[in-house]
Amino acid sequence: ENELRGKVVWVTGASSGIGEELAYQLSKIGALLAISARREDELEKISNLSENDILVLRLDLTDRSSHEAATNSVLKHFGKIDVLVNNGGRSQRSLFVDTNLDVYSAIMELNYLGTISLTKHVLNHMIQRKKGKIVTVSSVMGIMGAPLASGYCASKHALQGFFNSLRTELTDYPEISIINICPGPVQSKIIQNVFTENLAKSLESSGDQSHKMPTDRCVRLTLVSTANDLKEAWVSDHPYLAVCYLWQYAPTWAWWLMNRMGKRRIQNFKSGVDADASYSRKKK
Repeated sequence: ENELRGKVVWVTGASSGIGEELAYQLSKIGALLAISARREDELEKISNLSENDILVLRLDLTDRSSHEAATNSVLKHFGKIDVLVNNGGRSQRSLFVDTNLDVYSAIMELNYLGTISLTKHVLNHMIQRKKGKIVTVSSVMGIMGAPLASGYCASKHALQGFFNSLRTELTDYPEISIINICPGPVQSKIIQNVFTENLAKSLESSGDQSHKMPTDRCVRLTLVSTANDLKEAWVSDHPYLAVCYLWQYAPTWAWWLMNRMGKRRIQNFKSGVDADASYSRKKK
């Protein structure tokens, strides 16, 4: 609370899920908020949370020509940006063999290019001030691979590689922190808005999400990681967290395990339940 109180925090993808909960929790601890998403009407409900200074700013990450003006709007309103939280993005539920290539283009345009475009404009300001935090909500899918999410995994791997490289370019600015947050499955609305095999199709059933980490806990751990300048944080329950450690330290075992878990994941998806439903749950 002491680290983030009074700081100007810009959160993208703030209309639902992790982004919305970030806005709630940051507001409660006294941060000054700029909240952005494509759906401005969904942002208005957050702006009424408290008496804190909150700027509602519509933003489309795929419209890269608008990012400089958006950054200038935040700077004009607050005079500075202390923390940028790159949270905007969409997941995926489709097999590669069934998926049109324009879906992969759209995923990369939104999750990867849109994120680094906005980061570029905000980073220019932070370099001038010689301080700031850039927090990117990546995913455990940025560490491992999994079926039904090949494009999403690719975008998150790209973000991991980009920000890990960017961090090494900023050694002359020790007070600019690059922080990667890698959540596992979380109870958010991200599943309701996933990419499928073609751009015009929505997911038919999102399934039960109750087995996943509560959104408020994920956000609390994200803010703790941000306050303490962790370079990378894996925010997940088991068994997904255990798989992350296997993927990091024993990849051969991880590949074997993912082949087994992957079959169950595809079966879950095809049967209409959530793909990440508990792998230990016995069939009835």
